[in-house]
Amino acid sequence: MVLDEVWRALDGVAALSGAQGGPLRRTVKLILDPLVLRPVQNPLCAGPILTAEGVTEVTARLHAARPVLRATAEWFTLLKQVRRTLRITEGNPQDLYFQRCFELATAHGVPDRLRDNQIAESTLLELHGFTAGRTTRALREYLTEPARAAELLGSIRVGWGRRPLREIEFRDRTAEFNALLDVCAATRGRSVRAEGDLVHGELLADRAGTHSGIRLWSAETEPGAEYLGLTEHPVPQPPPLGSTASTATLARPFDRSIYERVFTVLQAALDRADLPTVPDLVGAEIARSCAPWALLDESLRLAAAAGVVLALGLRPLENDSTGESVAQQVVNGRWRREAYVLQARRLAVRPEDEPGGPLAVVAADLRMPWRPYLRRLWVRLHGRDVRELSLSDIGEFWDVLDGVARSVMLDHRMRVKQALSANPSGEQSDSTESRAS
Repeated sequence: MVLDEVWRALDGVAALSGAQGGPLRRTVKLILDPLVLRPVQNPLCAGPILTAEGVTEVTARLHAARPVLRATAEWFTLLKQVRRTLRITEGNPQDLYFQRCFELATAHGVPDRLRDNQIAESTLLELHGFTAGRTTRALREYLTEPARAAELLGSIRVGWGRRPLREIEFRDRTAEFNALLDVCAATRGRSVRAEGDLVHGELLADRAGTHSGIRLWSAETEPGAEYLGLTEHPVPQPPPLGSTASTATLARPFDRSIYERVFTVLQAALDRADLPTVPDLVGAEIARSCAPWALLDESLRLAAAAGVVLALGLRPLENDSTGESVAQQVVNGRWRREAYVLQARRLAVRPEDEPGGPLAVVAADLRMPWRPYLRRLWVRLHGRDVRELSLSDIGEFWDVLDGVARSVMLDHRMRVKQALSANPSGEQSDSTESRAS
């Protein structure tokens, strides 16, 4: 009765409470007894009947634990939401999650629904056995063990030093890439498809994707990797091992640490048991990071090289299609019809209208559209490379290249909608919401 009375005085713990407001039996069994009251260590809290000192002790310990209990309740709510998203049905959530939520609350405090969604997802995958030891914690421990870290850094030095830095008789394949892209973008008749297969096969046989990737290691290449938005350095640098990552602050593709590259793979996998082990993932990623385009599969390197040719012809802020290939006209035409592009055109002429605002950021992206496009393309190709999914079919080849353009457009549309639907105080406005839609 004492426990029930004190609990009802707490606020923010409804997710851990019953219909009448008292603590659930599992709350007492899994959280309060073993983690808060700890009767073995605190005898005053033990027994069916409490002394006056015991009542005081129970009350004091519950009130002291109030912040972490509130956070535990919010973590439990978040985990249940993510559980539904992942379509997990097995097991009782209270039995499985209560103690882990208390652990997360102790380590992280109240969860941020945007920032900590991935923590919740990783926790669920681990608890339900989908990770098979392939966790970000296991990755961090593997990369930070001193002796192993030294060995892995040595592997990076060796792999980076063995890169072929000089090209012999490399010829410009832009015309052939444009021909392939145009065939892909056109209506696919049987004869057209055969022509595309022929060009694609010749480019693969000549390792055109590998040659283009090798050229990006040179500062003399125009356009270089920095201009394309793939690195912040004049030329790509050997990757660090790293030990932390956040999807909100990931480095540019060629600048990402080994930890960041494997981290994104783990985060994207719904069933990590299907992935290689952490040591195998790390070993393959080191080899990949020292390869042309930071990719191992030739068909994916070819897609990256073709993506550059397509992306450098993207000009959503212009109306003139002169000089554009068929594929570029298809993507540009779709992009130019986006309502937010009209707003961005105005900002391109008068950027002082919204200095530093979210619309100006989108406008800046549209002035150099190849950068967001190629960064997203590399992420898609990297994910396929890890799973050994090649792009030998030209239909799928175009679907990936065109799909990335659509993804960038949708991302911009969402960012503009969010910017237009918030007034200066950050509250939603009905009128701006209707314009954003």
